[in-house]
This record gives sequence, structure tokens and C-alpha cells, in this order.
Amino acid sequence: MKKGKKLVEALKLVDRSKVYTVEEAVALVKKTAIAKFDSSVEIAMHLNLDTKKADQQLRGAVLLPNGTGKTKRVLVLTKGDQANAAKEAGADFVGDLNLIEKIEKENWFDYDVIIATPDMMPALGKIGKVLGPKGLMPNPKTGTVTTDVAKAVSEVKKGRVEYRTDSFANVHALVGKVSFTDEALVENIKAFVSLIIKSKPATVKGKYIKNVSISSTMGPGIKLDLTSFDN
Repeated sequence: MKKGKKLVEALKLVDRSKVYTVEEAVALVKKTAIAKFDSSVEIAMHLNLDTKKADQQLRGAVLLPNGTGKTKRVLVLTKGDQANAAKEAGADFVGDLNLIEKIEKENWFDYDVIIATPDMMPALGKIGKVLGPKGLMPNPKTGTVTTDVAKAVSEVKKGRVEYRTDSFANVHALVGKVSFTDEALVENIKAFVSLIIKSKPATVKGKYIKNVSISSTMGPGIKLDLTSFDN
């Protein structure tokens, strides 16, 4: 595949044999952002996990100190007082069985996150095959099955990001935009890595984090020095 001229230029700025401090990497991710729009900055971590073991599959959510720069559309499935609380907290769509039916019959996906109260889960389970592959199925581990929908809506709107290990033991997450200040990006990256370090399963032997890199949309990956973090 032929690399674009801008990407070739951007790749020249990155020393593939080098690992960078978080601060150096953030400065470099901005220099190598080649998209014409305000690129997202993503982190990728490769971990020493055996994802065949249930206790070594990481899944959760983290509220980044400076948000992600992206506003998510939130659907809340609940009834009564919780429905009112969800609306007040800024949910984009609120309903119960009527909206579950809409998803099932109309293939409706005009939202990014679903938050549900536990009483909605049996009905939601019936359309799990539709929601699961899209990563939309609510889960207590990520705080999207909860009895405090107002708090969950507020956190998603402020920039809470969900993460889960893939089958190759990688974790990816959005940590901001190229337009963020260097300090804001550094803070977000450190907050995310810190949470992954704290989530280390007790059964993991040896070095836990194999490598960490950040990149902008369409830009090259930049490896981070693991000694920047308390690994």
C-alpha cells in the first residue's frame, strides 16, 4: 500500500528505535497529526495477559481528567423517577420497553452509549445479539448498568471512556484531541495508564505492560518509555 506524502513526512519525525517520555510523545503526536480535522489521540497498550483466562480479561471505564473532546449521545433505559433523573442529567434519549422495541424493529442506533437500570436487563438480554457486536450492551463493570443513572450520564458526558482487552491482550482508548494542551493530554494519558496498572490481575506473572504507544487519527504510532509510568 502506497503511503501518502504527508504520512511519509510524519514518519520521518518518529524514531522507530526510540521510546519517548509522555511529554515528548505528546509534542510529537501533535507534529505528526496529518488529518485536516482536529484529530483524536488514541492510546494502545499491549499487556502480558492470557485472555483465555476470565480473570485476565480487563474491562472497565475511566473518567479522564480533561475529557475526550468528543460528546457522546446517551440512551438511558429506565422507568419512573430514574427516567426523570436521566433527563435532568442530560441524556439524549430516555425510555424503557418502547425504545428496546425500536432498536429491535427499526435497527435504531442514533446513540453512542446505553445506560440501563438492572430491571431493564432481562428485556435487553433478548436483543443482546444486536447490541453485543456493536459494543453497546450495558455492563456493570463499565458502570452502564446502574441504579444511579444521573451520575452515569454525567460521567459519560464529561468524558468517561470504556476499555476492554481484545483477544491479543491489547487495550485501546481515546485520550483526547490534538487541539488539547500538552498538559491536558499528558494528564489524560497518565490517568488511563495508572488505572490499567491498578487493574493488574493478581495472577499475572512477570512484566505486565509490554508496550504503550499513542497516535493521532491517520498518524504514526509513537512508543512511550515505560519508565515514565510506575510499572
